[in-house]
Amino acid sequence: MGTRNTSAPPRAQSAPADNPTRTRRHGGGITHENTRHTTRFVVIGNHLVQHPELSLLAIGLGCHLQSLPTGAGADIKSLAARFPEGPTRIAAALRELEAHGYLRRERHRTETGRIVTRTVSCNQPSAGHREPVDTGCPPAKPTPPPQRHPLQNCEGCDRGFRASETESHRRDCRTAVASHP
Repeated sequence: MGTRNTSAPPRAQSAPADNPTRTRRHGGGITHENTRHTTRFVVIGNHLVQHPELSLLAIGLGCHLQSLPTGAGADIKSLAARFPEGPTRIAAALRELEAHGYLRRERHRTETGRIVTRTVSCNQPSAGHREPVDTGCPPAKPTPPPQRHPLQNCEGCDRGFRASETESHRRDCRTAVASHP
């Protein structure tokens, strides 16, 4: 055990100064064993999976969103139920994707007045805003904003309130007037 192995380097070699992610020797690193997919796969660009500014959670979530079929739930609550990350981390990852153009959330009002959010996953954020062929959602109809009643003073307490012109008291004052005959 007293002889030294002269072929082994005395210490680990460091990476070159010009590119610290590459090792000096070309034997290490990842090797791919690829099998061609013929069903149930999605093509995702390297610009997303190797994005230098996105977190790993945002990259993974972006890949998951691009693999979902049209109409699948992509809100924070359904994603938090699917993955072990909590709603706070998922919301932060969605904001990252939105900031870099991989995700767009559009709010639309339905015929019943309910506001729904359409989530649009963009596989080419630099391609600009394009309307998808079929989103599975009803077409957005421009609806006028709800009518606002004029501001008026309450006859009971002289505080301002909004209501139809037939009302003369605030809700609190109406209940107080009705309870005292």
